[in-house]
Amino acid sequence: MVTIAVLVVTGGSRGIGAAVGRRAAEAGWSVCLSYRTGQAAAEALAKELHDLGVTARAVRADMSIEADIVGLFAAAAELGPVTGLVANAGVVAPQRRLDEIDAARVRHLFEVNVVAPILCCREAVRRMSTRHGGQGGSIVLISSAASRLGSPGEYVDYAATKGAVDTLGVGLAKEVAGESIRVNVVRPGIIDTELHASGGDPDRAARLGPSLPLGRPGTADEVAEAIFWLLGEQASYCTGTILDVAGGR
Repeated sequence: MVTIAVLVVTGGSRGIGAAVGRRAAEAGWSVCLSYRTGQAAAEALAKELHDLGVTARAVRADMSIEADIVGLFAAAAELGPVTGLVANAGVVAPQRRLDEIDAARVRHLFEVNVVAPILCCREAVRRMSTRHGGQGGSIVLISSAASRLGSPGEYVDYAATKGAVDTLGVGLAKEVAGESIRVNVVRPGIIDTELHASGGDPDRAARLGPSLPLGRPGTADEVAEAIFWLLGEQASYCTGTILDVAGGR
């Protein structure tokens, strides 16, 4: 089983991505965090992780730009062999019915939520795969419970992008299983992060939390624990797995 040397976390400056970075640093992994905005937060987090005694770096990378993704992995490789990826970066648009949206919105969602994870996986596989001289590795894609719920009246287009992420995880897992790479998917549910504000509903987690079977929204740290487990040796026989972290939703 491969031990993580350098972990790349996209969208790593806040929320679930930041929680994953902290959990990985606690385990002694070097961490390369990407961010698009929020440079101060990203650099502060990198310093926090460095103070834990690991190598950490924050790299600005717009997930809608292929060259930025290539540059992110080149920067990560400067820290050591890249053997872990958490493709966490994603966007949501303001809540709309499908008959109220336009093509520009849909293209942007697919560019960031689908094309970018595919390209991140490409760069990761090129470095991890034994076929390319790598030592193997572990990839965790961040989807959403929306992929199986559909998010009617809110985010049908966003849900569709996450359905694509699920399929990517299952297919890629089978493609690279013989090359010492495991690929798994985590589907968070209603998690108390800033994502809801970007969708125009900052109180969504607090409002919907009491209606969930567990009676509350989840936390970024709870999702990070699931991601960390799938990344590491404890999940050595898991690949192509889709794990819901959704409080029973």
